[in-house]
Amino acid sequence: MGASKVATLSPVSRETEEASPNGAAERPAAPVGAYFAELPLDSITPNPRQPREVFDEDLLQELVTSIKEVGLLQPIVVRQVGPARYELIMGERRWRACHEAQLEAIPAIVRATDDEKLLLDALLENLHRAQLNPLEEAFAYDQLLKDFNCTHDQLADRIGRSRPQVSNTLRLLKLSPAVQRRVAAGVLSAGHARALLSVEDSEEQDKLAHRIVAEGLSVRAVEEIVTLMGSHPKASTRSKGPRAGSVPSPALGELATRLSDRFETRVKIDLGQKKGKITVEFASTEDLERILSTLAPGEKLALQRSLLDDDSEETEV
Repeated sequence: MGASKVATLSPVSRETEEASPNGAAERPAAPVGAYFAELPLDSITPNPRQPREVFDEDLLQELVTSIKEVGLLQPIVVRQVGPARYELIMGERRWRACHEAQLEAIPAIVRATDDEKLLLDALLENLHRAQLNPLEEAFAYDQLLKDFNCTHDQLADRIGRSRPQVSNTLRLLKLSPAVQRRVAAGVLSAGHARALLSVEDSEEQDKLAHRIVAEGLSVRAVEEIVTLMGSHPKASTRSKGPRAGSVPSPALGELATRLSDRFETRVKIDLGQKKGKITVEFASTEDLERILSTLAPGEKLALQRSLLDDDSEETEV
């Protein structure tokens, strides 16, 4: 079923299916480059260095249904590791789906790949398909750095990522094991995880991670909480009194968090000895209008009229 439903692949040459003395199709002894073949499913083993650990069960079942109806339309990619034995390079989800669909053979492209390139090929496939969670990506980057003995810049060039993106992803490996499990499970986003990196104490990391999940905190809110935590270092001596710019009460931190969520932007509350200050940030005029529509709807209209007047004056000039 699979062979007749695989489109012709121009970059590779189809294996010549000549009968051998024992009646089985035989691969040429020394194929040049990659070649196409239908391989028994049980002759293929998964890539032991596959960076992807989590496969969406719903998507897998959709693929199983599709394979049962129309066959596998995209071959997997393998390398030969022994007589009639192959190892996956790309396409583990397709291989798993064919197993569940109870196929006996699978269309494959067989090509020569060195051990050191096995992880890189699998990583690039998953990166381009956006199928790795942030922690899987971080572990893959870390392994590639060890395999190639290269710098972050060199790795970024190899995989088509920016150097800051590679470095920031690798930092996720410094999270506590409990937080890493939440990231791997998709409960915490990469943005939440990066915000938690500023919390050095692993217990505090775990507590804040639990709070993020329980309260549905935004990344911006977590950043504010982390900033406030940093402004309360564990000191052996008590402060004689609040200084300008300090926050003497956790209640103010909670208030800033609620305001940040309410206005969907960064809100800071500073309380001095005699007076305080609330700072609400906005990114653009449109963002300011959005905040004003929540804070003071009438002021939004006044701002719009003022902007229109300014535009008309510039036009007249």
